[in-house]
Amino acid sequence: MAGKVEAVRSGRELEQQVARIGEELGLAVDCQVAVGRRIWGARRKIDVVLKHPDTRVSLGLECKYQGRSGSAEEKIPATIEDIRAWPIRGLVVYAGEGFSGNIKSFLLSTGMAVELEDLKTWLELYFGL
Repeated sequence: MAGKVEAVRSGRELEQQVARIGEELGLAVDCQVAVGRRIWGARRKIDVVLKHPDTRVSLGLECKYQGRSGSAEEKIPATIEDIRAWPIRGLVVYAGEGFSGNIKSFLLSTGMAVELEDLKTWLELYFGL
């Protein structure tokens, strides 16, 4: 069963909610962690990094919010590719009514994405909590 989460209205609120879930699970939380550069030279940052305090297992989380339909979801495939270049395992956490059914299907098909409402359970399984 999915964990109960508050509705978010922005990307920043989504990031804060993801960090809060990590803290509630007893994980170490760091936000906006710089990890190298993208192919065009821009600094690469991971929105939220969670680390198990005992096992030191880490997970990077890229937070994507879209409140209404638009072109922002066109960047999702590039986000998945960027995560593959991270030095740790990564996952897209997404929320908002604006994502199309097609992009949600794409995200889930990658095995690298989870809806916010399912994040707590996903993290419990991943970190063995």
